[in-house]
Amino acid sequence: MAINLEKGQRINLEKSNGSKLQNICVGINWGAIEKKGFFGGVTKEPVDLDASCAVYDENKRNIDTVSFRKLKSNDNAIKHSGDDLTGDMNGDDGLDNEVITLDLAQLNPSANHVAFFINSFRGQDFKDIPFASIRIYEGTPTRVNEVFAKYDIANDKNFAGNVSMVLGVFYKRNGEWKFSAVGAPTKDRKLEETVVTIQQNHL
Repeated sequence: MAINLEKGQRINLEKSNGSKLQNICVGINWGAIEKKGFFGGVTKEPVDLDASCAVYDENKRNIDTVSFRKLKSNDNAIKHSGDDLTGDMNGDDGLDNEVITLDLAQLNPSANHVAFFINSFRGQDFKDIPFASIRIYEGTPTRVNEVFAKYDIANDKNFAGNVSMVLGVFYKRNGEWKFSAVGAPTKDRKLEETVVTIQQNHL
């Protein structure tokens, strides 16, 4: 599997040994904004990015959403690590601030699309955040087996001026799960709006 996916690229969730990808994690790592003071000092402004996941049926109807407000899906297949309100205050520690895990085998049978997205809760522009990277990988929150999608939203000029983005969508085709890398910024201010944007544009 490729590590840096191109936007719009679709991949099969089959590993090199022929087995299917089962346990998927989406991890986000970001830093606080540094601001220079009048007297040469630097202050840190906390950044609150929110990772969320929306589930849709084959008719594109939203049947569940996991976010900082609801940390577990109704079928227990999707779990959120909890809300991080600040980001890394002392530079990049290399660890994910928020992780969402997805067990495809446990998903509600009527689930046909599982979309991952990010919103900047306080409306802080992606371009002002010193670092913000997202990775979609196989494994657990503490163990990375294989990364198959990566985005660097802080240093990509396509995300400047935006406070929300759609990462990608897992979708079921002929009973098999595949992944489509979206990597698209949106103008949404709230996660509820992004759920609708995905429904209209990315399924």
